[in-house]
Amino acid sequence: MSPRILAATTGRILRQLRHDRRTVALLVVVPAVLLTLVYFMYVDQPTPPGQPTVFDRVALIMLGFFPFIIMFLVTSIAMLRERTTGTLERLLTTPLGKLDLLFGYGIAFGLAGAVQATLASAVAYWVFGLDTAGSIWLVVMIAAVNAVLAVALGLFCSAFARTEFQAVQFMPVVAIPQLLLCGLFVPRGEMAGWLQAVSDVLPLSYAVEALQEVGAHAEPTGTMWRDVGIVAGAAVLALVLAAATLRRRSG
Repeated sequence: MSPRILAATTGRILRQLRHDRRTVALLVVVPAVLLTLVYFMYVDQPTPPGQPTVFDRVALIMLGFFPFIIMFLVTSIAMLRERTTGTLERLLTTPLGKLDLLFGYGIAFGLAGAVQATLASAVAYWVFGLDTAGSIWLVVMIAAVNAVLAVALGLFCSAFARTEFQAVQFMPVVAIPQLLLCGLFVPRGEMAGWLQAVSDVLPLSYAVEALQEVGAHAEPTGTMWRDVGIVAGAAVLALVLAAATLRRRSG
């Protein structure tokens, strides 16, 4: 990869994203609206003494899940459009390499995910009173890494889609099982053995565990850093696989 080409690619994608008002609204407005729904769903739920409220527990995980689901959807469709319009084919006739393009996407949408996570976290902490032992900036950092993972998975899955409808169909296959098995609804240690084994290979499980560590501990823990490393490693692996499967056009 060339740093100069990578920087130029990242800048191009960010400029495209900035001029797409609907996508910007999706990134900025939707998480705040969904957090509002979560707050009013759980605000009156009883809480045992000494335990975090239901809202604190659920909203903390949602702050990591929102960038994942939105970035997966946006990226998979964006890359598919690059192929179907012929833009990708033209780009790859230049010195731009596949890894330059895909890592440019990862960086650009990772930055967008960081902005989204910052705004959503600000609403959660300062409007709805989310309370965690750890810093808000650790939550933002984990959410941004989660966004990069979603971008990488979206780029990988888009290689197997020929239409935008097919790209959207990958969301329930990739995202929903990870949400169900991440530990939000049932602690992973209490799942059936085979479900726990599946959960252990899903990267979102480690993102959720990292967020739970932030919720429970005032300082970053070794478990948190390990989990963040696993999520980042999964993102890099997915980007490399996406480069290996990337086609210039949709057939």
